[in-house]
Amino acid sequence: MRAVVTGASGHLGAGLMAALLDEGTTVRAVAHRNLDAFEGLGVEVVRGDVLDRGGLVEAFRGADVVYHLAAVISITGDPTGTVRRVNVEGAANAAVAALEAGVGRFVHCSSIHAFDLSIGGGVIDESSPRVPSDSPLHAAYDRSKANGERAVREVVASGLDAVIVHPTSVIGPHDREPSRMGRFFLRLRARTLPSLVRGGFDFVDVRDVAAGLIGAARRGKSGQSYLLGGRYLSVGELAAIAAKATGVRPPRIVLPIWTARLGLPFIAAAARIRGVEPLYTSESLDALGLSSRIDHGLAERDLGFSVRPIEETVRDLYDWFDAAHG
Repeated sequence: MRAVVTGASGHLGAGLMAALLDEGTTVRAVAHRNLDAFEGLGVEVVRGDVLDRGGLVEAFRGADVVYHLAAVISITGDPTGTVRRVNVEGAANAAVAALEAGVGRFVHCSSIHAFDLSIGGGVIDESSPRVPSDSPLHAAYDRSKANGERAVREVVASGLDAVIVHPTSVIGPHDREPSRMGRFFLRLRARTLPSLVRGGFDFVDVRDVAAGLIGAARRGKSGQSYLLGGRYLSVGELAAIAAKATGVRPPRIVLPIWTARLGLPFIAAAARIRGVEPLYTSESLDALGLSSRIDHGLAERDLGFSVRPIEETVRDLYDWFDAAHG
């Protein structure tokens, strides 16, 4: 089996490559940056850009399956248009390139954020409505993931064999950069988070999502979407699990979301001064207001998808950070 992974330098890309290599799959990693991260992994590395369709066709030739993971995750809008270009135009380019290269199956990694989570209070499944294509009421990232899915489906209508998966918030090992959630866990252990925020989200282990992606390639129904969710936890519950893993007490102050919104101008100003991403934004607070539950039953039935205890995920996350970074 020959697999190509775009977005291979990201958290999920690293987790997926580890799973593929463990089962003996030949892997070609397509990445735009951090190429040195692949040294010693036993994968073929190709520098690629999802906005270069011709380059993608060449990178995809000879592949049995392409896993398209490349994306820009943003909680700060899309001031330069990069989110839309990569997540929508890039998804379209990758899908067309897979069709032109004769790839056997294309697995597109979308996101739970492609769904209209603002409906609130219900259950989200694969039949739930997506974010409207041009809605000003939804975050730019959410619109981009919904429109990226639409772009892939247009190519499916032209003959591409594709499956689309929608992970929730991915946490766990293989978090090299680290991700925003990885930094959250590290700051909890370092006692540098002054407070928590109420609200919560659905969290899933990166290894379980990787297994779901592989299941989608092998057993998913062409044209079908699959939700890859884990367990809903409040921020406080997640911090308490981290505290059990580390022995470090979490912050005692838990702010209501409306109170956290009052601090947005100060959080943004501090981030600009330090040259870092803000601790939270209006978009991330909106996400924490999620009250719907995620039904991943279809993935369980069709793909054999399953999730491990989140406590195991958090323990393994800290163990991985310690082993990788000393």
